[in-house]
Formats: sequence, structure tokens, C-alpha cells
Amino acid sequence: MKIQFKLMFSALLCLSVFACQKDAFKNDFSAEDNALSTQTFDNTDELTEEAATFGAVGSLLSVGKDGTVNAPEGCATVTRDTVSNPKTMVIDFGTTNCTGNDGRTRRGRILVSYTGRYRDAGTVITTTFDNYFVNDNQVLGTKVVTNNGRNANNNLNYTINVTGEIRSAAGDTITWTSTRNREWLLGSATPLVRQDDVYSITGSGSGTRKSGTTYTWTIATALRKATACKWIDTGMINITPQGKTTRSLDFGSGTCDNDATVTVGSTVKSIKLK
Repeated sequence: MKIQFKLMFSALLCLSVFACQKDAFKNDFSAEDNALSTQTFDNTDELTEEAATFGAVGSLLSVGKDGTVNAPEGCATVTRDTVSNPKTMVIDFGTTNCTGNDGRTRRGRILVSYTGRYRDAGTVITTTFDNYFVNDNQVLGTKVVTNNGRNANNNLNYTINVTGEIRSAAGDTITWTSTRNREWLLGSATPLVRQDDVYSITGSGSGTRKSGTTYTWTIATALRKATACKWIDTGMINITPQGKTTRSLDFGSGTCDNDATVTVGSTVKSIKLK
């Protein structure tokens, strides 16, 4: 009888552990939401800098999947007003989807207001969106980038504040806020060579799903983003959904791919970055 009880208890324990591991990710998309928001809002900086550095009416240079800077793709019209104060720039992708060299489709406009050059200490760059979509996900909100000058490592660094929203093609709404610091590790000395730029990103923020579920997040290990790669290729974010255990979103160890993992306790789930 005791043996049977022990076997039954062990079986129930195994089922309980399995159920707990399975429930760790049930109805929780906080890691995927945070990864999508991070990628989407970070990409606007790359587009803005490319447009400011290379842009001309009727063209926009973009970094391809293999890291090379391709010829003007004709996806966007870049219009700049350098007389007004602050200065303004509009990146217009038109009203129908256009596939960029990075494989993403875009339509709508990115509206940029800036007080100086991206590399000048004290410059403030404010970005908003006008009916702007990436892969059919609508992007809304405001992003403010402030150039803090050079830090103790003699690298340019920027404070980035985002109050944003993504309305997905599937009908979900993600709100996302962040306060981060971005350090320009490599490439600042070669402004006309985009593919050698590498950034390190730290900070924290919060998010909310359409369902009302909230979460907070903190970058536990600095994220590394190279312009030559479409994805964040290393770093870790700790995410704590409302009423749930903290989980870790790991972007990998340096390989340029869209693979990431989410870990809760001993349970690991693989996800694909978008």
C-alpha cells in the first residue's frame, strides 16, 4: 500500500510540475510583446539616421540582411526642413506596403523634429508617427532621444524615452514605455559607413496588453545591437508580468539571427523575433 501511495504521489507530482511548467507561458505574451516593441522602436533610430545622413528626395538607403548598404530602394521619400527651429524631417513610405532591404514592409510616415545633429552633444530628436505600419502592425506614440555627449568610456551616449503603442495586424494592442541609455560602442568615427556601428543598450520600462495584463521589464545584461544585423544579437531582459514569476528573454550570444529564448525557472521556450 505504501509503495502504491508513493508511486501515485510521484505521478501526481510529475503531473503537477508539468502543468506548472505548461502554465508558465499560458496566456502570457509579455516576452514576445517586449521583443517586438524593442525591435520596432529601435529601428526608427536607424531609419532616421540613415535618412539624415544619406537621404534625398525619392530615396532611402537601408542596411541589407547581409550587412551591406544597398542602393536607394525607392521605398521612401525623405523631406527635410533645415530652416525651421527645431528642424524637421519626414520619411514617407507612401500609402501601400513597400518591402525594404531588411525584409520588413512599411507604409505611412515617420515625423522627426531635431535641434541639431545626431552626433552633437545636447541634440534632442523627437519622433512621432503618421499612419505608420511595419509588417502591418501600426506604430504610434512618441520617442525622444537626447545626446548626452561622451561618457566615462569616451563613447557618445543617448537617453531614450519612449511612450508607444503597437496595434498588431492580429488585433492586439501593446502599450510600451521605456527609459534607456544607448552607448555608441563602435563606428562613431565613420559617419558615412553605417555597417560598422555597434550600440550597447541598458534601461527599464513597462508594458500593457489589450487584455489589461501589465508587466515591468529591466535589461539585466546589456543588449548589443549592430547596424549590420537586423536583430539584437546578445543581451538579456528580465520581465515580470502581473501576478506571474519573472522570466528572462535571452537574445543569444552574438549570432546574427532572429532566435531568442524565454526562461521561467527550469522551463525554456524558443521564440522568433519579428
